[in-house]
Amino acid sequence: MNARISFLIIAVAMIAFSCGNSNIANNKEPDEPQKSLIIPKFNADSAYAYIEQQVNFGPRVPGTEAHAACASWLETTMKRFADTVIVQSFKARAYNGEVLRGKNIIASYNVENKKRVLLCAHWDSRPYADYDPDDSMHDTPIDGANDGASGVGVLIETARQFGLQHPDIGVDIVLFDLEDYGPPQDAQSTATENWGLGSQYWSKDPHIPAYRARYGILLDMVGVKDATFLMEGFSMMYAPARVKKVWGIAQGLGYDSYFPDEYGSYITDDHYFVNTLANIPTINIIHLERGEDTGSFFKHWHTLNDNMEHIDVNTLYVVGTVVLNVVYREKG
Repeated sequence: MNARISFLIIAVAMIAFSCGNSNIANNKEPDEPQKSLIIPKFNADSAYAYIEQQVNFGPRVPGTEAHAACASWLETTMKRFADTVIVQSFKARAYNGEVLRGKNIIASYNVENKKRVLLCAHWDSRPYADYDPDDSMHDTPIDGANDGASGVGVLIETARQFGLQHPDIGVDIVLFDLEDYGPPQDAQSTATENWGLGSQYWSKDPHIPAYRARYGILLDMVGVKDATFLMEGFSMMYAPARVKKVWGIAQGLGYDSYFPDEYGSYITDDHYFVNTLANIPTINIIHLERGEDTGSFFKHWHTLNDNMEHIDVNTLYVVGTVVLNVVYREKG
């Protein structure tokens, strides 16, 4: 998760997006899906293990052995579950002029089905602990257990479930690389294009020419205890109906405390580029703190304490269950 440019959502704009002060809670999806529809049970322990495996490689910083080893493991793991896996190797210039080598990993299901859904997360980790309380550690890479690995872990477990029981629609899971290799916070750079290098590349040059999907869902920082997923600003700007649909399903499942009927800030994340460059309406399920600054993240964001100690299986279960319900309720 990068040092994103965040702006408080303007109330008037949000009213416009929500078609006039409507309450998502009034549009909850039924607690149980149709009887004929069988939705797999999300295994949070499995997702936790996938997160731990990523962290065990060490910080997944581009150009390191840990990064290369994790890329290989992700490719091998997704090939166990998906119909097809494509590794999109690319080069991108970082904020400091360095040319980085990245790998976007794409796992697909029902590849002939033109009606598709995009699920995504980033798998690299931050090269700087630039928000650590200890200033001397700011140049130290972080584990990125929540910021990066949590979303990937949830998606690997959904991939396993898709392999066991294919949804009615086509699904593409894209694990973006080079999301978090932006300038340290001391540099005070606000250039949006310094972040999300892998999603920028994929959005301009997708793995399938002229690729289209009904919508996309990005998972970012979805693993800490009692997380709150506010309705992020760019998600409401580009895909308000999809936000309402997903939040309605989550609330219908009883997860109101995780998916409250509340607005959050505009966060420059991978979904921003998928929306603006690929023109696929994509939302971001991302932990945003309540309060005056709804663009603030979890306590250990971009610090050395973003480790497995703070990953919670209950939150993983909630997010994974919501994603599975969203996908399996889609009609092919």
